[in-house]
Amino acid sequence: MADKVHLRLESMLPELEDLEKRAIFTRSEIREIVKTRRKFEFRIHRPSPLKEDFLEYIEYEKQFDRYRRLRKKSIGNGDKKRKKASVSDLAGVRRVIDLYQKATMRFKGDLELWFQYLEYCKEKKNGRMKKALAEVMRFHPKVPAVWVYAAAWAYDHDLNFESALSLMQSGLRACRNSEDLWVECVRLILTHLNKLKTRKIMLGEDNSTLVVDDKLNEEKKWRDENEELFMSLDDENGADVQNKDHNKWDTLCVTVLQETYREAVNALPSSFSLRKRFLEIVEATNLGHLEGVRTEILDDMRKDFSGGPDYWVWLATCKLTDPLKTLDISKEEERLQADEVIKVYEQAIDTLPSAGMFEKYINFLIDIINPNGEEKQNAEISGVSDHTDAYVSHLVRVFRKAEALGCLNEDIVCLYIMFYLNVDKTDEALKLAENFCERKFSDAKQLWVLRVTEHMKCATKSGAISKDVVSSVFNLFKKMLKNIAVYDDENLWLKALDFFANNKKYFGKLLDLCIVLLTKDGGTDNGFSLPVTIVKFVYQKEGIHKARELYKRLITLPHPGLGLYKHCLELEMSVGDKESVANARKLFEYALTTYSQDISLWRDYYSMEMKTGTSETSSAVYWRAKKTLGDASALTASIIA
Repeated sequence: MADKVHLRLESMLPELEDLEKRAIFTRSEIREIVKTRRKFEFRIHRPSPLKEDFLEYIEYEKQFDRYRRLRKKSIGNGDKKRKKASVSDLAGVRRVIDLYQKATMRFKGDLELWFQYLEYCKEKKNGRMKKALAEVMRFHPKVPAVWVYAAAWAYDHDLNFESALSLMQSGLRACRNSEDLWVECVRLILTHLNKLKTRKIMLGEDNSTLVVDDKLNEEKKWRDENEELFMSLDDENGADVQNKDHNKWDTLCVTVLQETYREAVNALPSSFSLRKRFLEIVEATNLGHLEGVRTEILDDMRKDFSGGPDYWVWLATCKLTDPLKTLDISKEEERLQADEVIKVYEQAIDTLPSAGMFEKYINFLIDIINPNGEEKQNAEISGVSDHTDAYVSHLVRVFRKAEALGCLNEDIVCLYIMFYLNVDKTDEALKLAENFCERKFSDAKQLWVLRVTEHMKCATKSGAISKDVVSSVFNLFKKMLKNIAVYDDENLWLKALDFFANNKKYFGKLLDLCIVLLTKDGGTDNGFSLPVTIVKFVYQKEGIHKARELYKRLITLPHPGLGLYKHCLELEMSVGDKESVANARKLFEYALTTYSQDISLWRDYYSMEMKTGTSETSSAVYWRAKKTLGDASALTASIIA
């Protein structure tokens, strides 16, 4: 290894001598350069060098070369001899290229490193680029990005369309199922075709297949009017031959494009996004004679994908000028767009009557009726304009049609109910919710939660809540718990606790329900914790004594959860009296019987004893933790920190 390093350092002598001779660096600076390079050389020549060794060496050489250029520029002002290229000017780039080559040979599978190598060659316009491309294609023939990069280099740098197309076709043989590669191949063909058409226009050979701007049209008109001022270098026959050649080439490119599209469809017959991307490219190219290709793509999309919702949603989106903008139906132009989209959706639900299709349709109608998503009263919605009222009536018909065809799912039903709530038809909404919950959607969690929360909201709006109403809501809540599991819905439980808080009888029954539920399912250590929420609510409403009574019941359950223990400990420590400290010790002991390997629990216990206990109690906790965990260094370290 040492021999290799010294041999490489000796090969740097001509460069270093040139740097000293041209007074770019002093002898002492060159000595430091050699020392640094020696360290890097030993790192990259060790038995198992790391990728970082090569990257740090490369970065050092790049910075050194930039610094050398700055030194040369500052020293060489007014001296023509020093400005001439020499050995040291070329050595930096050559060395970085050599390091990249060694690194890529060592880490052949690192694509990021390969592309860094290629980008550096491209930046420095180095002749090693072609060799590097050949190597990366040899080692990574199944990576589409490699073939795209190579084809782009051949087309942009070498200006060789045939070579670029050949590389693309080779890539497609290796990566036949790559959607990106097929799209880039089509993009390459159309880009070249567009350039040829532009060239024909500039030469005055336009045959109206390309849409050009007004300036080019004016120039062509002037040239036609002043034809006698120009002398043709070719005879008429020669011009005819040239036009025929161009027409043949155009036809050839279109044929290649069509064949490429058909091959792509054969390779990826189920890819809808591939057809969309092909169509977007063809439309963006703005070539008139590609209308046949565009028609073929549209026909194929309808034939192959009209049985799925994605096609119809895309077709509806195509009718919009700006798909990201919500339509304002108060404007006639946007109202016409909405009508076109509705026609597409109507055809879609006739062709494909499915819940997914109806859901897309309904969401579109809701967005244009109420673009801001705000709750409005019936008078507000219907009174905005006659157009809005017409869309509201149409939405109701769509809901009823979905119900009649049996194309409802939980999301559509919730939208159905929310629509009636937004137009202030609460009784109809609650009746719908009852019908769906009691029959077809008895296990729909979202629907049950919506039904129960709306009953609570309606009862609260009425002012004083009677016992019968509270009883009715509680029975509905109890019925919901029998049908679905909602112990992880924090918002629902907070609303329920708040609703029953003023009625001790039903609040106690609600707590009993919670305990039964937790006995069956247990608590959780991650995310929302129902017992923690209940204890926190009781503490805020009734104080620490009621909270203690409750958590003492909860911790006797099979699996109360670590989160409950920690929250109860926080409550007791926040009080801080002797009774609280005693209760905290009991909580720690209960928790450690189940979570003895939790270091945070031992740390909190030890910290409490250090603050409120004696040296004996804190030492006892420390030695217990050391015995249980095997190593208490992390415990003491966290306390010191």
